[in-house]
Amino acid sequence: MKLTRRDFLRGAAVASGSLLLPQGAQAAATAQKIFPLHKKVREAATICPYCSCGCGLLIATGPDGHIVNTEGDPDHINNRGALDPKSISVTQLSRSPLRLKKPLYRAPGADRFEEVGWSWAIVEVAKRIKATRDATFEATNASGVTVNRTPGIALLGGAANNDEECYLASKLARALGIVYLEHQARI
Repeated sequence: MKLTRRDFLRGAAVASGSLLLPQGAQAAATAQKIFPLHKKVREAATICPYCSCGCGLLIATGPDGHIVNTEGDPDHINNRGALDPKSISVTQLSRSPLRLKKPLYRAPGADRFEEVGWSWAIVEVAKRIKATRDATFEATNASGVTVNRTPGIALLGGAANNDEECYLASKLARALGIVYLEHQARI
């Protein structure tokens, strides 16, 4: 093994630097006290739902599931921990008395919305997507080329969608044959 002058100086610097550390530094670092919290708080990384910048947020939720704290994610590539005033106000989203908690449905010809259950709304949306796809599906175009598309449905993504949600939505749209697939950031 050949030891170069540069390798020798590098090793000497590391060895001498380790001698300068206090003797109990490593033990003190590993013996940190863990303070029990009076409330159970869960923290998760998410994306700001307001503009199309996609800033990263760290959201802390309390035991009731409501947001108790919002901070910028220092590891997120878009904002590096900085937040604008809208992002800071994300806490108000879960506590607002105006927040919808059930789906609303307005029947054809009705003048107001009525609350419906989630199970009914999900089944109804699926039925309508299937009916529209079946009614507008094109297997071939006018030239006889296979296209397998449905021009009767469009999908528009938004800034509140994270990467995983956008990926799943685009896969679903392509599986259904949707050709009008767009995202808010491109418009």
